[in-house]
Amino acid sequence: MNVVTSTLQYELKSVAEDIDDLLAKLVGADCVSGEVRRPERLVESMRYASLGGGKRIRPFLTVACGNLFDAPRARLLYAGAAIECVHCYSLVHDDLPAMDNDALRRGRPTVHKAFDEATAILAGDALLTLAFDIMSRRETHPDASVRLELVQKLSRAAGVGGMVGGQMLDLAAEGRFGDGNPLRLDTDSILELELMKTGALIAFACTAAGILAGADAEARVALYNYGSAIGEAFQIADDLLDRVGDGAKIGKAVGKDAKAGKATLVDCLGDEAAREKLRGLVTRAEGALALFGKRARLLAEAAQFIATRDK
Repeated sequence: MNVVTSTLQYELKSVAEDIDDLLAKLVGADCVSGEVRRPERLVESMRYASLGGGKRIRPFLTVACGNLFDAPRARLLYAGAAIECVHCYSLVHDDLPAMDNDALRRGRPTVHKAFDEATAILAGDALLTLAFDIMSRRETHPDASVRLELVQKLSRAAGVGGMVGGQMLDLAAEGRFGDGNPLRLDTDSILELELMKTGALIAFACTAAGILAGADAEARVALYNYGSAIGEAFQIADDLLDRVGDGAKIGKAVGKDAKAGKATLVDCLGDEAAREKLRGLVTRAEGALALFGKRARLLAEAAQFIATRDK
């Protein structure tokens, strides 16, 4: 059963609305200093990709984790918007024919279907680049050393040793390269792949709040451990939805992993064992929050929500 308390529902909605407003401003037609021109079609496709709905889980986590330290909401939203730009770019590129070849995302045509493949590639490129622009702005934090740390850690979460590297391993597991034979992955290898592809950016969304707030090392480790647990839970829940979810409710095609021959943890464990692992990951996430006491109640609820989501 999907667990969404009234408080969590309100906070998810509040952050989503604030992020939508901020992205609408940032992904606009007006140039900023150093730019020459923003082509209309490119901006339109970027807005289509970034303002077309979505749960805004990653920015929510940044804001909710930042609230533990009373970090300024405006700074947390800027960091969250940068992270969301990376997430949206990854979806645009994942949907391309050369990758997952999806026609639907969030209940409407994917960017390459609504526009064309070249525009989709450039929209993804532009959103990724904009993410680092946003993270480097004074609005994110007045201290340049803090912004530098955020940019560096986002680069590593999103890049060759994180999300992009995880996607490469995922494609290899489908047999996309060389002789076409799938790369055989054991359970540990699948966990590593999923930590990179999905978990790295979610964990960073949590630790970014600690960096912005100037939290001590112990608190940052706790935030990372929490983010790592829910990142793993997010991917397992996603894999379960692909097997047994309602495509109309989810807003995209289901059953794709089986058709593509993807190796997932759910395939290795089975549905019931995967659900049991989800419960264990929620417990692990809650344990990571013990340092923060009752102030972390909303984050504990978020862990439960992520593990039991139905779309």
